[in-house]
Amino acid sequence: MYLLRGVAYVAFAWIAVTPSLLCAQQACEDLKKLNLVHVTITSAASVGAGPLKQPVGAPSKLPEVIVPRHCEVAGVARPTSDSEINFLLWLPPASVWNGKYMQRGNGGWAGMIQPASLLRPLALGYAASATDDGHRAEGRMPDASWAVGHPEKLIDFGYRAVHETALASKAILHAYYGKLDGHDYFVGCSDGGREALMEAQRYPEDFDGILAGAPANHWTHLLTAALWNELALKSRPDSEIPTTKLPAIQKAALAQCDTLDGVKDGVIEDPRACHFDPSVLLCRGAESTECLTQPQIDAIEKVYSGPKDPVTGEQIFPGWEPGAEADPAGWGPWILGPIQSAFANSFFGQALHEDPKWDWRTVDLSRELRLADEKASPILNSWNPDLRSFRAHGGKLIQYHGWEDAAIAPRDSINYYEQVRAFLGNYPDPRSNSGASIESFYRLFMVPGMQHCGGGQGPTNLANGDIPTGAGIPDDADHDAVLALDRWVTQGVAPERIIANGTIGGDPKVGVAGARLTRPLCAYPAVAHYKGQGDTNAAENFTCVAEPPK
Repeated sequence: MYLLRGVAYVAFAWIAVTPSLLCAQQACEDLKKLNLVHVTITSAASVGAGPLKQPVGAPSKLPEVIVPRHCEVAGVARPTSDSEINFLLWLPPASVWNGKYMQRGNGGWAGMIQPASLLRPLALGYAASATDDGHRAEGRMPDASWAVGHPEKLIDFGYRAVHETALASKAILHAYYGKLDGHDYFVGCSDGGREALMEAQRYPEDFDGILAGAPANHWTHLLTAALWNELALKSRPDSEIPTTKLPAIQKAALAQCDTLDGVKDGVIEDPRACHFDPSVLLCRGAESTECLTQPQIDAIEKVYSGPKDPVTGEQIFPGWEPGAEADPAGWGPWILGPIQSAFANSFFGQALHEDPKWDWRTVDLSRELRLADEKASPILNSWNPDLRSFRAHGGKLIQYHGWEDAAIAPRDSINYYEQVRAFLGNYPDPRSNSGASIESFYRLFMVPGMQHCGGGQGPTNLANGDIPTGAGIPDDADHDAVLALDRWVTQGVAPERIIANGTIGGDPKVGVAGARLTRPLCAYPAVAHYKGQGDTNAAENFTCVAEPPK
């Protein structure tokens, strides 16, 4: 419960006891005087329109972005003696406020607030906030040293910081505008996607609409999979695959599977239909960048197939998909490079074992998974399929995942969606004629060509809360996942498809721009299929097919 002078906020409903507070906007600077339980407002100031402050270390040639005028509030929540949850809230002027609130998720191990994530919501008229998830990032990322000896901070990261930020932000904007009768939204990707699903499961009344991108919601199994990849590729010198071989691997995968959707364009629409066998690349003579040795083939097959428990043989996590291995944001930095390994080592060595001597080279994978699930899954995993309370609240959930995500295997989103569908099949919605239909409140969109949370070849721009939308692309609910979510919440119009945009072809490394394209993203399980005539870069020449290609 939060107590605001004159107003009690209980279970997300305000009980007014000071009528003047409910009808008059408070001055921005006066918000610093608010009395909130275990929350301190550290600053509240009116900010005129001006350039967005670039983060330390950002490239000097970043384009200047103008932030509209707003009231900026910073605060810290301390729900426990070891909690320090920093948050930032931007409030547009009352004359342009759309009556809604949007909270943005974090990424990785969090540890920072990214003001740029609040820019587009503010420009659209939302009050918007974000949190550092309860700790400050220090040292080289990814890093979880902050969790060593601090179990409350791990809980703050796992779920409490997002909830506390939502409560505090709503209390503040209520005081500022004198009312709180609009809709509330959460938008996040990666760890932010994990946070999004955590909110739907644990705090189903916090938000009316949730947009969850590439969620790391099966956290313990995801990072076990990262450890599996590290063991497969790096435990033996002859198993390591240099990044110079990735173009040949991608070329072979596309040669086999590119045209399965009816058009040859360098993007695999649905990799589930692709059964790529990397053994076609076996070196027949001297090793070169155009072939793989047998140990390298054995290693990459483990990446494609995904981790299995060495003791039980059970599939732990899905494997990664073929088709965009050579993308600059793909396998190079994530799977072959240091990022996945760093996340696995920080999770197991710091957050789980709290042991600086933990060594990935000597681990028992099955034991590590059991320990991770026992100790960390109740805190970090948002894998619970019981969304009945979110459904009963009237909440709407849109989830998306790039098919070429090299950070989080995309089939895990399908696995979770199907798990929710199966669970709700036993619990029909008494208020709906469609019974237990998951589609009444939850839609999943798989994005061909998309890397982790964005980027890649193909229709990878959903305008998912970041700026800008593509030049010439309409900024409306048919082309924007955030606006599609808002329309679903406010008008009851469920998104059957979202028209995404992007580029195809080209090579950014040599300055060659790709061709612009639009294409429908179809609500799972449907996929987009070329009609057979017309421009293959135009969305109107594709249709959503109910069953995926075999």
